[in-house]
Amino acid sequence: LSESGVPQLVQPMIWDYAADLDVESKVLLIEKYRRCGFSKVWFASAFKGATGVNQSLTLIRHHLKNHLQWLQVASSTPADLLQGIALTGWQRYDHFSVLCELFPVAIPSLAVCLQALENGGYSEKVKEDVEKLLGMSNLEIDTFMR
Repeated sequence: LSESGVPQLVQPMIWDYAADLDVESKVLLIEKYRRCGFSKVWFASAFKGATGVNQSLTLIRHHLKNHLQWLQVASSTPADLLQGIALTGWQRYDHFSVLCELFPVAIPSLAVCLQALENGGYSEKVKEDVEKLLGMSNLEIDTFMR
């Protein structure tokens, strides 16, 4: 791979939407990419649409856990190697499927995930900031939003 010249042309994106992604294996994968000559890598997470083909409400805790795991991967990766993270929001699982988790119901999840990434984790202050930003009195991350 390193002899092909590909590492000078592209930046790999590592996708994983699991709430319990294997941090150690991701770190090892990133190291393999580095040894092949890739100077930058991207991560890809999801703030909605990755928990079931007919899911209609967003499981905020699932997506928050995924982002917290990516933060662990990032903290174990050389800072100059990480280019960024793409927060995906899947609308459907394939072109023949019905829509899942429409964007409006996922806005709290997007806000929580973005704030967790920006603040390096999730805390009561992050929760309060999201509630204030969204004009909500009680953000529920462990149950479906009402």
